[in-house]
Amino acid sequence: MFTRRPALRNADLDQLQFKLNILSGLGISASELVKIINCRPRFLSYRINHCFDERLEYFMRLFESREVLVKAIVKNPSLLTYDFHDKVKPAIALYQGMGLSTSDLTQILLSRPTLIPRTSFNDEKMEYIRKTRLSNHSTMYKYVVAIIGISRLETIHQKVTNLEKFGFSEDEIFGLLARSPLVLTLSIDKVQRNMTFIIGKMKLPAPVILENPFFLYTNLEAVLKPRVFLAEKMQEMGLDLQIKGPMMLTALRMTEKRFLKAFVNCHPKDVADELMEFYVNAKGVKRLAEDYSKKNFHQGFPF
Repeated sequence: MFTRRPALRNADLDQLQFKLNILSGLGISASELVKIINCRPRFLSYRINHCFDERLEYFMRLFESREVLVKAIVKNPSLLTYDFHDKVKPAIALYQGMGLSTSDLTQILLSRPTLIPRTSFNDEKMEYIRKTRLSNHSTMYKYVVAIIGISRLETIHQKVTNLEKFGFSEDEIFGLLARSPLVLTLSIDKVQRNMTFIIGKMKLPAPVILENPFFLYTNLEAVLKPRVFLAEKMQEMGLDLQIKGPMMLTALRMTEKRFLKAFVNCHPKDVADELMEFYVNAKGVKRLAEDYSKKNFHQGFPF
């Protein structure tokens, strides 16, 4: 903790003890506090006692239990430091006004920790939500509202335009978002690369993703390419077991362990070894950017 925040060595002991008492009183354990400080070194420098009682009462009504509140704080300690009257209450009120229940808000605050500071709505965003044709009683409604609420308008427009380039109509795009809202969180590059492979290599029509959005989420280098290439290899070898048609959709959705058991390890050892070597080599062909990204990581919360 001192390594991450050297200034703690010079902190006022009475103030520091007061803040620690507040946090422990909430039910935050020592290990959870260490995690918070390691990721948010300045956390104990903030005035977490400002409007604390009012904030605690408000959050207890929202999260409905101290355990869930603590979980939310550990995920996003800034819940205790955001401006309560100018940030927290207005943001929550926006979502409540759009028909989200207390349970809905709890779920999206846990899944989208930066919901409060990033939320903004205008007429265009509201129109995007209406285009999904979801009612506020729909299971997916809260996710659509939250994702659109925290996204920049320009980003939403770019991602919709990107899908239009593959021949999708506006109705099809927003129908897809209604069924699978997380599509809007995928990068333009990922969607382009996956769609190009699906259409160009797999020879599938673009609309296949409307009923099978997992095609867009699946890792291209680790799953799509190796498994499709392995299917071609099995066909070249003239094996009785083939991965094609509806079986391909099933194979692409399998876990790695299940996939290998179903299509590789089921063969005689010499055939299985050849297939495994081919599959491992196919998975080893990765984009340089992926290797680079693994070397360039940052400490802290992933948002």
